[in-house]
Amino acid sequence: MTDHRDGDTCVARVPVFRGLDPRQQSEVAGFARPVRAAAGQFLLTPSDRARRLLVIHEGRVRVSQLMDTGHERVLRVLGPGDVVGEASFILGRRPANHAIAETDVVVCAFDHADLAGLVARYPDIAVRMLQVQAERLAAAERMLAALGGADVEARIAAYLLDLPARRGDDGAVVELPMAKKDVASYLGTTPETLSRRLRALADDGIIALPAGRRIVVRDPDELERRAGGATG
Repeated sequence: MTDHRDGDTCVARVPVFRGLDPRQQSEVAGFARPVRAAAGQFLLTPSDRARRLLVIHEGRVRVSQLMDTGHERVLRVLGPGDVVGEASFILGRRPANHAIAETDVVVCAFDHADLAGLVARYPDIAVRMLQVQAERLAAAERMLAALGGADVEARIAAYLLDLPARRGDDGAVVELPMAKKDVASYLGTTPETLSRRLRALADDGIIALPAGRRIVVRDPDELERRAGGATG
């Protein structure tokens, strides 16, 4: 278990709480219940009776649909500062998907009842939740368009554009949140095709491929143009 000092850090880094002043963030942190989970452990499921919002403090969490066939379809992978469960809070429903610890994780859990009281006092929290949902919807629409097209390069470009980025010396640096074989499965292609298309984008000077999962986006405008090829 962690203490509320960890909760403060957790709250401060989350976009939906970032608009609050330090005193308000401290109040919000007082409602956070730190939870540790080992890799592979379920954090949220559609059958959960308890309804809660989770803030990832350490580690990675994947949000998935479990198919009737037993296969898992990964929808997104979340890292520190991301939240899961806000859609079920806004809609007043149980979670639609599963949240599973991709690595050992520490999360801050907020019961929906406590969160409703906080939103009543600080409506800006609700506004920012809706902004997060709007951003996810825009990303989902772009990915659906990409997946509906025949051009694998367009799918890859759309996927890279929607990854969180930080500024680097040579461009925006993104990191694949899962192994390339899992990214390939998510994009409806093979690991070999994924590697070939990434190398082609690198040869064209659009991206760079340093070691590991890091990718440097050198020409985001051209990558955006390539992503648009999904609907063409």
